[in-house]
Amino acid sequence: MGGWVYMMTNKPFGTLYVGVTNDIVRRAWEHRQGTGSCFSARYNLKRLVFVEYHDEILAAIHRETRLKHWPRLWKLNLIEQQNPLWEDLFEQIAG
Repeated sequence: MGGWVYMMTNKPFGTLYVGVTNDIVRRAWEHRQGTGSCFSARYNLKRLVFVEYHDEILAAIHRETRLKHWPRLWKLNLIEQQNPLWEDLFEQIAG
């Protein structure tokens, strides 16, 4: 089973949340409803700005762990490479 690494934010260059899931649409929807995590609810992190698919869930978990230890600037650069306008990707993936 595959998995997704993703990042949520409240605004461009705002607070970031890095997560992993096997169902990106469900998980992003949970964040948007304020039930995704206490951290994301506290900071109103409802904008999905980065997604990365892995064929194996363990690979996604390892990638999430690495990203969580990256400096903030590296995460911002990763988002900028994939999503330079910081658009909410939820509609694209849920579509």
